[in-house]
Amino acid sequence: MTLAYITCKDHKEAKRISVQLLRKRLIACANIFPIGSIYWWKGKIVNDNENVVIAKTNNKNFSKVVKEVKKIHSYAIPCILKIGATANKDYGQWANKEIR
Repeated sequence: MTLAYITCKDHKEAKRISVQLLRKRLIACANIFPIGSIYWWKGKIVNDNENVVIAKTNNKNFSKVVKEVKKIHSYAIPCILKIGATANKDYGQWANKEIR
């Protein structure tokens, strides 16, 4: 299993991206969390509130997830991280059935 960690400007964008990925069957599930973020942007340290999507997918679909997110994300450089994960057997079987 692969987790796609995607930061978004707000809950609305995180939900829109999650639903789009689900409709395209690129992910089995998404969780959305509010987070505080501190990062460098254009020579300044920015302290911001964002929402993160943790999307469950598989390794073969990760590049498709990246392409789809880049098409609809509001950020010039969206954060899309690939995290390897091991699922319990039942969850992994369910997720693999949902991802195309």
